[in-house]
Amino acid sequence: MPLAMNREVFITAAVNGSGATQNKSHHVPRSPEQIANSAIDAAKAGAAIVHCHVRNPESGAPSRELELYREVTDRIRDSETDVVLNLTAGMGGDIVFGDAENPFPLNAAATDMVGATQRMAHVAECLPEICTLDCGTMNFAEADYVMTNTPGVLRAMGEIMTSLDVRPEIEAFDSGHLWFAKQLVKEGILKSPAMVQLCMGIPWGAPNDMNTFMAMVNNIPSDWIWSAFSLGRDELPYVAAAALVGGNVRVGLEDNLFLQRGVLATNAQLVEKAVTVIEGMGAQIIGPQAVREKLALIKRAPK
Repeated sequence: MPLAMNREVFITAAVNGSGATQNKSHHVPRSPEQIANSAIDAAKAGAAIVHCHVRNPESGAPSRELELYREVTDRIRDSETDVVLNLTAGMGGDIVFGDAENPFPLNAAATDMVGATQRMAHVAECLPEICTLDCGTMNFAEADYVMTNTPGVLRAMGEIMTSLDVRPEIEAFDSGHLWFAKQLVKEGILKSPAMVQLCMGIPWGAPNDMNTFMAMVNNIPSDWIWSAFSLGRDELPYVAAAALVGGNVRVGLEDNLFLQRGVLATNAQLVEKAVTVIEGMGAQIIGPQAVREKLALIKRAPK
C-alpha cells in the first residue's frame, strides 16, 4: 500500500487490559467506577476511543462478569464526556496446559474457555460501538498458556458482531491474523472496509521491529482503517511510527505503566503525551464524532 502520513489521527486509550498489572501500579483501574473514571479522564485528555476490560474489584483479576461490563458502560455513557466505547471480546479463549511432560489435565483454575455466544454476551447486552476480535491463536509469554481463537469460533463471533451492528476491531498479533481477517471480509462475515489494530512486540507474536511492523502495514488493504501500538518504553515511539505511515495510535496502561523511567503513569497522562507527539508532527487529533463518521459507528443512548 502507498505510505503517507496520517494528518487526522485518532487515539485509542486501552485503560486496563487483562494482564497481571494490577499490583504493579496503583493507577491500573479495578472497579467499574475506577475504570469508567479513568476512561473519561483519557477522553478529556484527547482519546476518541476507550478500550475497556473489566476486573474483579477486590483482586484486580480479569473478569467476564456481565454486571461489571454493564456498570462500566452505563457510567461512561451517563457522563458528560463523549467518547467511543470499545469493549474487549478477547476473554473466554484461554487454555493453560499442564507442564511439558504432562499437558493434560489442563490447569483448570487458569483455563477459561467458553463458546462464541458466551464470549459475546456482554457485547450483546451493552452494545458498544466497537468490540475486539483477536483474529488468531497465539502462544503468549507464559510457558503453557495459549490464546485460543479457532477459525470456527472467529467466524461465529464475527457473525454475531455484524448482526449486532457493533464494529469489530481486528486485533492482529501476527501476519497470519491479517490473512484470516481478509478471509472473513471475503466471506462477507465482516464488512469492508475493516478496522485493524496491529499489536506489536507481544511474545510470541509479531516481534517489535520496524521491518516486521512495515510488513504488517503493507499487508493491510489500502481502504481499511488501522491503528498500532507497542509495549513499555516503545509505546510512544510507535505513536510516531504509526502516524507517519498512515495509521492511528493506541496508548494506555494495558500496554505500558510508565510515563518515564521510574515514574508511574495514568491513562490521561499517556494520552497527553501521544497528543504532544502527534501534534508535534503537524497532524491533527480528531474526536469521537469524527471517528464515528469515519468508521460508520452506531452510538447507543444510555439506558
